[in-house]
Amino acid sequence: MLTGDIRNQVDRIWDAFWSGGIANPVDVIEQITYLLFLKRLDEVQELEERKAARLGTPMARRIFPEGNDPKGTPYEDFRWKRLKNASPQAMYSLLADHIFPWLRTLGEGSTYAQYMRDARFTIPESLIAKAVDLIDSVPMDDRDTKGDVYEYMLGKMATSGTNGQFRTPRHIIRLMVEMMAPTPKEVMVDPAAGTCGFLMVTGEYLRDSHPDLFADPKLNKHFHQGLFHAFENDAAMLRIGSMNMLLHGVENPDVQRRDALAQDHSGEDEKYTLVLANPPFAGSLDHENVAKDLQQVVKTKKTELLFLALVLRLLKPGGRAAVIVPDGVLFGSSKAHKELRRILVEEQKLDAVVSLPSGAFRPYAGVSTAILCFTKTNSGGTENVWFYDMQADGWSLDDRRQELLPFEKLGPVPSLPLTADEAAKNNLPDALARWKQRDGSEAERPRTAQSFCVPKSEIAENGYDLSLNRYKQVVYEEVEHVAPQQILRELMDLEKEIEAGLKELEGMLR
Repeated sequence: MLTGDIRNQVDRIWDAFWSGGIANPVDVIEQITYLLFLKRLDEVQELEERKAARLGTPMARRIFPEGNDPKGTPYEDFRWKRLKNASPQAMYSLLADHIFPWLRTLGEGSTYAQYMRDARFTIPESLIAKAVDLIDSVPMDDRDTKGDVYEYMLGKMATSGTNGQFRTPRHIIRLMVEMMAPTPKEVMVDPAAGTCGFLMVTGEYLRDSHPDLFADPKLNKHFHQGLFHAFENDAAMLRIGSMNMLLHGVENPDVQRRDALAQDHSGEDEKYTLVLANPPFAGSLDHENVAKDLQQVVKTKKTELLFLALVLRLLKPGGRAAVIVPDGVLFGSSKAHKELRRILVEEQKLDAVVSLPSGAFRPYAGVSTAILCFTKTNSGGTENVWFYDMQADGWSLDDRRQELLPFEKLGPVPSLPLTADEAAKNNLPDALARWKQRDGSEAERPRTAQSFCVPKSEIAENGYDLSLNRYKQVVYEEVEHVAPQQILRELMDLEKEIEAGLKELEGMLR
């Protein structure tokens, strides 16, 4: 958790960029990313230098080459420890004319090359020294602090308006990760990765739940090079998401620039054991631009349906998925909507429908959403579907999205227990606990409860409608029966009281 001082320092960096003329939140994040990236490169080389000195061997890996660049400047001057001590004019010249051209030509196979290939340096000379000083002043000595600083900046992007759609609230991601309970042997993918939040939280979950994985050479290598995969079509998000993973300690995630719905996803079929995603929705594509095999599953232009079809393609048999969808997917009456729901219920194993509060994605989206959890079997397996009616997620459901509880009592796994009143403001721990009992005590819960199970046969009878309100029962308080004659008498008595009051008021006015 970031201290107030660190948050204030990050706010100063952000304000400095805005006052310097870089107002687009994505551009601010991108430029800060480049500076953080350069600082990270220097840290990596320092580690290699210490290792070589300790072992008395040559450096196994050198980030900054020996000698000079094509313009005659020593590569040693590119390092953060040198850059931060240069004059503003020299600093700007180094970054614009030397460092960025070098970053774009880093050798093939470099972990960092793919992140920086299209980097553009747009920080004005009047701002560069202040930006470097501020970033250098933020304590980033360990992985947790680096990641928290970056997440805080990504949060500022979400509250800045139009570009917030790239970021799913981290507590919702954490709930989905906790529900899926990934293992160190997973091969996971987010086909609409944005800032790689699902991958990042999965990595943190594995570090906390399986700390011994790094003692196993095979699992350690798999964590850094084979576990995390992501598709993203936006170049800026690609770089930001890649840096997010790097700052959270994942050395070489597979983050690819590709349109997940296009024809070029060949080779990805049945490759992954886990899919976590919040795909874009409320959009449509031309049939010609959509992979033909996806249209064979569900013939539609709607992106939310196409992404669900894609998830089924990507998963290995036995693989699991948790995907955020707009409520329209749950009850839409089109042929494509019904067919996709039928596939999930009859041909795969639909595990759960978690209805999220309607303000969960404010301020940038007010649409009602739900989490679909399912397992790919290709042979059915749905017996009961678990429904959960989430009323509160710990934050206000208006555009301000303010914390309703102390930090220690937020999220699906709070560090302090919640009282009944606090649990009413944060349903996530209850949802997680009840999810784990979906095959046990939850099956006996009444339809009037916040969570309950519905048999497959009933869902099929309702045209595979998955909306919670279709099955939830509402308890109405009994109203005492009152005879009409009694109501009439009470009205006449009330009329007399009003007349008496008016006469008394008239006398007082005289």
